[in-house]
Amino acid sequence: MFVSVAIIFFALLVLGVPIGFTLGLAGLSGLYLMGSGVGLFSMAPLQYFSGLNMFTLMAMPFFILAGELMNKGGITTRLVHFAKILAGNVRGGLAHSNIIASVFFAGMTGAAVSDTAAIGTMLIPAMVEDGYDADFSAAVTAASSIIGPTIPPSNMMVIYGSLMNVSIAGLFAAGFLPGLVLAGLLMLMTTFISFRRGYPKGLKTTFKEKLLGFRNAIIPLLMPVIILGGILTGIFTPTEAAAVAVLYALVIGFFVLKTLSLKDLAPMLIKTARITGVVFLIIGAAGILSWVLAINQVPQAIAAFLLETTGNPKLILLLILILMLIVGMFMDIAAALIILGPILHPIAVGIGMDPIHFGIVMVLSLNIALMTPPVGACLFVACSISKISLAQLSKAIWPYIIMEVAALFIIAYIPEISLLLPRLLGF
Repeated sequence: MFVSVAIIFFALLVLGVPIGFTLGLAGLSGLYLMGSGVGLFSMAPLQYFSGLNMFTLMAMPFFILAGELMNKGGITTRLVHFAKILAGNVRGGLAHSNIIASVFFAGMTGAAVSDTAAIGTMLIPAMVEDGYDADFSAAVTAASSIIGPTIPPSNMMVIYGSLMNVSIAGLFAAGFLPGLVLAGLLMLMTTFISFRRGYPKGLKTTFKEKLLGFRNAIIPLLMPVIILGGILTGIFTPTEAAAVAVLYALVIGFFVLKTLSLKDLAPMLIKTARITGVVFLIIGAAGILSWVLAINQVPQAIAAFLLETTGNPKLILLLILILMLIVGMFMDIAAALIILGPILHPIAVGIGMDPIHFGIVMVLSLNIALMTPPVGACLFVACSISKISLAQLSKAIWPYIIMEVAALFIIAYIPEISLLLPRLLGF
């Protein structure tokens, strides 16, 4: 039965059927093949609803809307300017400010594609005008956007925590240091390439200009402080924090900066609904397939196979990392997380990994797929902004892919990087 479902699933993927429908049809085929004992028309809706019946998932549309409000309200522009100031007068300064801006942006939305679009629209043309190659400018933007879903708040962490019953607040706390490790390695590669190609130095500013830049950036920088501070201190839940983020963005946009108007709300709400609908369609459809796999003990069979292949926990972790990197290259990352999570989570816990640590590793490994061909969403956005081909960008981004995979292995094999802050905070 499993082989037949797998064939149907991959056949639909090859035919280009949207991943939400692919998951649903594969799940329905599994129910049908299980025989008349399973009520196809009663079990499918039940499992579809069960896949979505998690209150914590409500955080996703709020975080998405908060990011849209921040972008439209001009707050991203302030963050980018402050990032330029922080990068300073160093070789490749504008490229470094691109990475720093992604770190700031991560604290607002936690969505890599939004990061690529928002920051790329401003910095890719500016970098090209300043003397940077277009493919390098696009590569830095796409690569640094992966920091977004690693540093909280992160929609991927919300999904993982909801499905695996792992503390979302603990996952948020665990994402800080891995995100900074990722940024550090990307900046290291940027420095090497900038010196090798002779890229220009960054913005030279006076102390007064630095203070002014910080003053302008303090409003957007307070948003992640309020969100994460409230979650980690227990003042509100992640879902409530997401709603607070929207309220904060509305107040800043309408009454403080006065950059938003009522006519701006409808397009942002429609975009939020569209993005949320796509993700929830995938989650609900995956609920059917996940139930079929679970009832037929497929996760246990895969776990047994891995454990029989080797008894070395480090080697098992290596196999898991390779599997996630490969799957992420060809599948929507939310779908991959939903399908692989219930399978790989028990294996990781079985070899002694902390559930929070594995959550960070899984989120990061799948997020890397957003910047790898053939279906990396961030690549397509960066190509559109920079007006270069996918082939050009794919060639330019490989040094950064190597650095991000290196960061993944460092974070996977040194659990203290992820677990230091959660342990200090009592998670």
